Amino acid sequence: MNAAAEQPLLYSKFAEWWPLLSDPEDYREEAGIFRDAILSTCSFQPKTMLELGSGGGNNASHLKRDFAMTLVDLSAGMLEVSRALNPECAHIQGDMRELRLRREFDSVFIHDAITYMVTPCQLRQAVLTAFLHCRPGGVTLFVPDWTVEHFRPTTSHGGHDRGCTGLRYLEWSVDPDPDDHRYTVYMVYLMRNGDTVTQSPLDRHECGLFSEQEWLETLVGVGFEPKRLPFDHSELEPGAHSLFMGIKPAR
Repeated sequence: MNAAAEQPLLYSKFAEWWPLLSDPEDYREEAGIFRDAILSTCSFQPKTMLELGSGGGNNASHLKRDFAMTLVDLSAGMLEVSRALNPECAHIQGDMRELRLRREFDSVFIHDAITYMVTPCQLRQAVLTAFLHCRPGGVTLFVPDWTVEHFRPTTSHGGHDRGCTGLRYLEWSVDPDPDDHRYTVYMVYLMRNGDTVTQSPLDRHECGLFSEQEWLETLVGVGFEPKRLPFDHSELEPGAHSLFMGIKPAR
């Protein structure tokens, strides 16, 4: 399977438009929450971080102030965007299910890219990759968009302008089959270049959906000590989202 070839349009054909869909400033508050969660949970002062599924590097643009970061993503186009934003960070193309760098980091971080693990097997593969790259005594933070307990259909829209270019998107999340481990996000984009506006085809994102108990059991299954934290963000419904921390036992 060529996983890179099967990526949604947002991370392949339209990757260069990412900075107009999602601005680094939009991530300032949540990056601070992630930093504080890692610093308060780790048993020592973490100095290095591996981010798996780093995308366009928006979280890294804030976290790199506290950590020496190595950024990994499946999409070559998204890595190109991130290199422009975070030239001081190391960038590696790779699949979080299979990556083996033969190196340990004080902390590992997987933001919403973990949502693209759509089966329990894929979720375990990604969590195992994080475990193998985490230093004993270090921590790994996972940030799924939803858990089974709190999922609800949502719609959102947004976008940004820069000079004579701009982008607007419409996003719709639905769960066609509540009995499987998946939900679907549909997105469409309007892209403006000068006086010309083009519309994208429908971009379908297949996403994984797991219960809090499945998350905790998966963390334990690879060797982590698990911890669930509330994700208290000003733009999120209180109590509807969770962070999952994996603490790697010290040798």
